Amino acid sequence: MTEKLSLTELQLIIRDSLYLSLPHMFWIIAEISEISVNSSGHCYLELIEKHPDEKNVRARIKGIIWSSRYSFIKSFFENITGEYLKNGLKILVKAKVEYHELYGLSLIISDIDPAFTIGEMAIKRQLVIKMLEQEGVFSMNKEIDFPLLPQKIVIISSKSAAGYSDFINQLNGNSFGYVFYTALIETPMQGTETEQGVISALDKIAVNSSLFDLVVIIRGGGSQTDLSWFDNYNIAYHVTQFPLPVITGIGHEKDMSVTDMVANKSLKTPTAVADFIIDAMASSENQLLEMSSEIRDLGKEYISKAGHVAANHSSRLVSSARTFSFNKVNAAERSIKSLIAFTLNSLKRNNTRLLGLENTLHILKPENVLQRGYTITSLNGRILKKSIQLKKDDVIDTLFRDGTVSSIVVGRHENDKKE
Repeated sequence: MTEKLSLTELQLIIRDSLYLSLPHMFWIIAEISEISVNSSGHCYLELIEKHPDEKNVRARIKGIIWSSRYSFIKSFFENITGEYLKNGLKILVKAKVEYHELYGLSLIISDIDPAFTIGEMAIKRQLVIKMLEQEGVFSMNKEIDFPLLPQKIVIISSKSAAGYSDFINQLNGNSFGYVFYTALIETPMQGTETEQGVISALDKIAVNSSLFDLVVIIRGGGSQTDLSWFDNYNIAYHVTQFPLPVITGIGHEKDMSVTDMVANKSLKTPTAVADFIIDAMASSENQLLEMSSEIRDLGKEYISKAGHVAANHSSRLVSSARTFSFNKVNAAERSIKSLIAFTLNSLKRNNTRLLGLENTLHILKPENVLQRGYTITSLNGRILKKSIQLKKDDVIDTLFRDGTVSSIVVGRHENDKKE
């Protein structure tokens, strides 16, 4: 008969066996799924490894950094990478396998290699750039002509950011006395809400793009961590598709984010953005002054030549000028009357047309469409129109009139009738 063991005895056998089999330290690549620090200063992590699809987890284990090591590891890691330890970050840890009879299996972490994480961030960044280039959208916003008089500016920033204050003060305090009209769309400029916040702000501006000359995205100084939020594919893609020129002043002297790369113009700081806009206005003013100077010189030249006209022609010129002026005055009066009549008729026609369009838009409003029993399906915030836009395991959101349902695609069936 097999010897009977208590649970504690079995756990101790497991612990000792692991200790004898795995006595060494290992360098392990994993992703942080959860992280917390207790009152004693110990850091507890849940480490995972995902399948290549980046969705399903294939391995999971607890990790512990004792307080005696955590403060040093944290400080060193942040100073080197500019990144803090957070959920979703891929890291390379030096750890020993430990088994405890009460707490089970875990990794006791003694070091984290910051160089590995920097490399991972760079790889992800290059992948985003490659995707945008392959889609042929990388330089689309750069191809939009910059406005000659950039006075109406909409700003995407946090109202409390020092960079926003610097930008407004520099713009309004310009030495030329130029007047600018600014509107702020406030949004988080760092952290997990950055992506959704910036994209939502761009969408709001796009609806009223005719009211503005350009868009400015600013946040002021920060670490490499802050820059990484703007290496996001979705933010960069929205910038490439935007109908107005986008200027960035995210505040990094050494590096450019992907968002900087795809923008119409990228400056290092919010103050530099303000100076660029002021200089653009000054350049346009100089062009106007040069044109007026040329017109004045041409006028003087013409008058000088006219002064040498024979005296017997002068009376004829005066008479002709009076006749010409009289005819022009009569023609102008007739044009004014015609213009007034045409304008009134045009306003009436346009008003009738606008009323018709308003009724049509009211009927087609998404909320009214939903009330009639239809739904709206989207993938990553983009509305879907064809099933071919989906693939297996995609997570889609379906908007009903009373709420939203998230679903996973298990398959796709095409209609027999092709378009």
